[in-house]
Amino acid sequence: MDAKEWDDRYRVAELVWAAEPNRFVEEECRSLPPGRALDLAAGEGRNSVWLAGRGWRVTAVDFSEVGLGKGRRLADQAGVGDRVEWVTADVTHWTPPPGAYDLVVVAYLHLRPDELAPVLARIPDALAPGGRVVVVGHDVTNLDGGVGGPQDPDLLYRPEAIGQILAGAGLTPVRAETVERPTPNGTALDTLVTATREKERIQ
Repeated sequence: MDAKEWDDRYRVAELVWAAEPNRFVEEECRSLPPGRALDLAAGEGRNSVWLAGRGWRVTAVDFSEVGLGKGRRLADQAGVGDRVEWVTADVTHWTPPPGAYDLVVVAYLHLRPDELAPVLARIPDALAPGGRVVVVGHDVTNLDGGVGGPQDPDLLYRPEAIGQILAGAGLTPVRAETVERPTPNGTALDTLVTATREKERIQ
């Protein structure tokens, strides 16, 4: 789907997704000390707003201006509008500033492998030393064993593949597995991968 299609989708409901953060983003990030965070493909901003509420300064990037507009309203309602920078851009072309973020979140960014790999490969350069990336998305096993999500296997995640891209770009894998996510319609199967950038060594 392109930006116009996502704009149209976001217009049809007050919120396409819940206002609460993704359960795995919350699980992986709630104990981290706040710093600077990047939310790639932020959509309606639920993860950005949650992070901002915990003291993070967040850059939320998405190509849907309608989605980001909803995020701005959520942030203002939560009293954290001044802690989130909203950037309208296509993440397949947008390059984050080097070493600027202590955390990068990529939640349900479903692209074909030749588009997704370069996006993930740019993340290490965006992380400060000791920074962390959290990647979550619909797992390929969800096709037969779960509910919802894209039905094209080329758009679905595999933990080992995501982990290999991040490791190949210089990050240290922490977790790479298929996880269960309860939904009103049944259990969905997601890929969850986390990795860190090594802290600079003192010479």
